[in-house]
Amino acid sequence: MKLKSALAFLLLIPVLSSNAQKAIICKEDSLKIGNERLPGISVIIPEVDYATTVADWIKLLQSGTKSKVVTENGEMTIFGAILKDVTEYPQINVYSKLLDRDSVLYLGVVFELKKDQYIERATGEPDLARAKTFLFNFAKKQYIRLAEDQLKAEEKNFKEMEKELGSLQKDETGMERSIRSYEKNLTTEKDNLNSLNNDLISLSAAIEQHRGDLAKLSTGTEKDEKVAYIKDLDKQKKKTLKYVTKTENRISKYQKEIEKVRSSIPKNDKIQVKFQEQIDQQEANVQKYTDKVNLIKEFR
Repeated sequence: MKLKSALAFLLLIPVLSSNAQKAIICKEDSLKIGNERLPGISVIIPEVDYATTVADWIKLLQSGTKSKVVTENGEMTIFGAILKDVTEYPQINVYSKLLDRDSVLYLGVVFELKKDQYIERATGEPDLARAKTFLFNFAKKQYIRLAEDQLKAEEKNFKEMEKELGSLQKDETGMERSIRSYEKNLTTEKDNLNSLNNDLISLSAAIEQHRGDLAKLSTGTEKDEKVAYIKDLDKQKKKTLKYVTKTENRISKYQKEIEKVRSSIPKNDKIQVKFQEQIDQQEANVQKYTDKVNLIKEFR
């Protein structure tokens, strides 16, 4: 990958601090429904999303029954809910409110067993305990899913960073391979240049010698042949000079490429060090979120 792209990737990866798990608080409470305040139970769910939680709560209340939750003025009502985990009553009415309070959600619930008879301490401990467990487990499930989603996001970042580090390492291997290839070509071109320079020396010497011989010849066929021969040697010399120029240009190109690639390797190494530091930090972050998930699962 390009070094600039790698640096940009480092800036884009969010470095998140691990939000430590918070307690789920479930307790007896009272809830204002319409103009009345009724006995009920409330549960505080940390961090979770309101829209997801209210959808899951409605789905849970409607499970196993044809009755539907009606929401009006923030109050959710369902008549004829079937909640076997809460009570032995075949059908009950449930009134509830879900409120977003900063970083926590407040879920208040009233379970009406029959007209004007609600689940509360005065009407019996067993149903109260079961209702509290029901709400606590709902809250726990929501919190676990949130923590697991957070963990998945951190694991995804970790894998992406490892992938980018691997790409940088692959790039460096490619750079080293390119340098070896350029150096091999450079050696070949230098050998070619030496050979061409030797040819030039030989051609120049031959031209000089034949020009001397030409001066000694009188007009005639032999002199004409000598002139033609010298012209041919001059053409060879000019052609060789062109080859020399092209070879010198290739040598210069390879030298510049080698220098360019060599200067990129230290930059690549520095970025790899930064990536490794981020990966180490991210690995610790993944472990924190793993611990968070496991601790929430142990909530009782």
